[in-house]
Parts: sequence; structure tokens; C-alpha cells
Amino acid sequence: MLEVKAVAAGVPSLAPFFAEDSGLGRDAHVRSRAVPGSLQQGDTPGLYGGTKQPGICDVERLKRFLTAPRNDRKARAWAAALDLRTDEIPGYLDRLTPVLLRHDTLALNHDYKKGKAVPFRALLQAGIAILVDEQGLASVKCSCGNPLRPFEGDTSRISVTFGDGSEKWQGYDPAEVLVVRPAPRKLERIALVDVQDPGRGIQRPVGTTGEADTDFDATERRAVPRLAGTTFGEASRRLADAGLAVAFRGEEPPPDRARVIASDPGAGAELRFGAHVTLSVAAESGTERRTAWPSPSASSTPSAGSGPPTSTGPAPSRQPSSSQAPPTSVPPESGAAPRSSASPTATSSPPRGTSSPPPTTSSPPTGEPVTSSAPPPVSSTPASSAPASSSPASSTPSTIAPATTAPATTAPVSTAPATAPPAPGTTA
Repeated sequence: MLEVKAVAAGVPSLAPFFAEDSGLGRDAHVRSRAVPGSLQQGDTPGLYGGTKQPGICDVERLKRFLTAPRNDRKARAWAAALDLRTDEIPGYLDRLTPVLLRHDTLALNHDYKKGKAVPFRALLQAGIAILVDEQGLASVKCSCGNPLRPFEGDTSRISVTFGDGSEKWQGYDPAEVLVVRPAPRKLERIALVDVQDPGRGIQRPVGTTGEADTDFDATERRAVPRLAGTTFGEASRRLADAGLAVAFRGEEPPPDRARVIASDPGAGAELRFGAHVTLSVAAESGTERRTAWPSPSASSTPSAGSGPPTSTGPAPSRQPSSSQAPPTSVPPESGAAPRSSASPTATSSPPRGTSSPPPTTSSPPTGEPVTSSAPPPVSSTPASSAPASSSPASSTPSTIAPATTAPATTAPVSTAPATAPPAPGTTA
């Protein structure tokens, strides 16, 4: 088991880089919210919160503390924990953005002891004010200035210890604890939800502290874009730009080049801001083909009359995955999708309530990498969704169950082996 120390909102750190009463930041009272799956990307709309009141993090004061000659030893330890040089601290802080956690979140925290930054696995309670970087990753705990790094390890094997003032808080649920992975692109804005008024959305430009915020209506429904046939990276970008999210199962998200073959709900379904869409993603490793399924979301139920799930798309790409998980000494995620060696076309079992659509043998179009970001637009007109097509098969068709009572669109399963010759074998 991985030992994890609970860190409650508003509770002073026992070994802070700077005193909690120095005015660097303040936490808020926020009830943790459930999300599908334990893994979220840093650009997930509504992942973080904000308020109308500025000053949850005083970035300029932290910069003065870390550049003051009397704090040189602390600055060197602080910078080393984030793989920085001390002369890079001011520019790094200028790129960070203050937000509030809306979920109980795992991270690698650091105490300051005997002149060094001492890392420890921490569970940060919802409501803690943090600074996030350009990919949405927690970088600093505002109230004390302690540096933060991404959590690494199997989230199903953690043992949370409450104590030292951080007693078990109301609403704590181990099943709702999550880990944040970097967004696949640098963000220009972060789409927040007002923790005091959930119907108010906040678009905060990266590197600002609230003075340039703009509001949007977080209650307005957003249409699911057409995703079947795109790469996973492109589908994630389209969902984020639409103000919608995708959940993941496993230690890392699928490779950006993995081919999306279905979405649930389908194109045109109208969802609330920040709702999750389940993607059926086909990926390959060498000559083996597998189907990776993100966890389905009860919160992604579309409104009545929305379109059915998209169940067709090009075959999965044979391009090997270029993503690489960050190094870790902890055993890999046990919940990752298993691979079968029985057949080149064997697929893993989908999560409860869905079943795996079959891969096809046609060649997919080449997906372009995501190079830019945009704030999630508000769409009042659902995108049109083309009906799924089917082809004859000699076996019983497989059904993708949507998150609504509307009938699912089916796609038949082909028992014929793939005919395309395999390519030579070879986020975060």
C-alpha cells in the first residue's frame, strides 16, 4: 500500500516553506464532487473552481519571498523540487494561475525540513487554493508556498492517514479521489466554476490572478461534437473547446494517435457544462489490437430527444503509440485495460453498461496533433449527428449502451481477421 497523508483545507502545514499567516493565500469551503474515473486531464472544463473575490493566491508576494536574499536557501530547495534554477523562479511564477480544488486530489507535496524540500504523497482536500501551470497541473499550495508535483502510483493501493489537525472531513469518499494528468497542450485559458455560484462559469487567462476573468453561463447546454474517426488527442481538444470532458480509466490516458470509434452520448446530444463523454478508443501495441474504454459517466446523460451515440468510424491506426508514462518506482495501475495475446483482433472487456464495438480493416485518415487551445465556447445549437452505418456480418452485433434511455445504435461484429499488413513494430 502507498501511504498518503491527508491535507485538509484551512489547516496549517507543520513544516511550511513560509508561515501560513504570511498572506500568501487562503483556502475555501468546497464540498468535493464526484467525477467518473480517478484520472482527469488538466484542461478538463470545470475541473477547478474560482470565486469573484480576488486574492486566493498572492503570486507577487510569493515571488518577493523566494527572491529575497534572506530566503536564498529556501529558494534553492523550492526550485529543486520543481526542477528549476533559482533564476527561473520569477518567470515560472508569472506563468502560474490561481484556482481552487473542486475535488479531493492526490499530489506529491513537499515539506521544508533542515534546508531541504522533503516530498510526501498527499491527499489535498477540495477547497485548497493552489497555483496550476500551463497544462493544468498543481504546482504550489498557496497558503504556505509548498511546491507540488503530480502524484505517481496506483490509486487503488493508497492508504490515507488523517491526523496532525487534518481530521477526516465531511463528505470524504475514497472512490471520489482523483489524479490530474497534464493537458496535451499548453492552455490559454482555464474554464472554472464559481464555487459559490455553480451556475456561473469563469474563463481565466493563464498567468493572471482574476483581474482579467470573464463570465459565461455554466447552465447552458452544449452539443457533443462529432468524434468518431478522429484521434483521441483531437477528440479531447474538441470536447474541451465545447466545454465538455472525457473520463479515463487506468494509469494514463490513451495515446493521442489512438483512433476514436464511438462516443456516448453521440454527436448532437446536449449536456451541461463540464459533463463527461465516454469515448470508445482503439489502440495498438505492436501487432496486437485492443480497445480501451474510459469509465462511463452518469452525469453525461443527454437531454430528451438528443442524438444516439456515434458507433461507426475508421479502423484504429496502426501507428505505434508515441506517449510514454512518467518514470515511477510504484507498480503500474492495476485498473488499466488488459491486453489479450490470444488473437491480433482480441479486445478487452468494456466497463459495466457498455460493450466493445469491433475494429474494422479500413485505413484511417492521419490525425493532426493539437497545437493550440481555446476557451470552451457556449453552444446553444446542437451539432448534427450522422446516423451510424452498419455492414453485413456473420455474427451477432455488439451494442454500445448510451447514458440515456434512447436506443443505442448497433454495429455488427466481423469475425474475419484484419487484412491490412501490420506496420513494423517499434499523457503522461
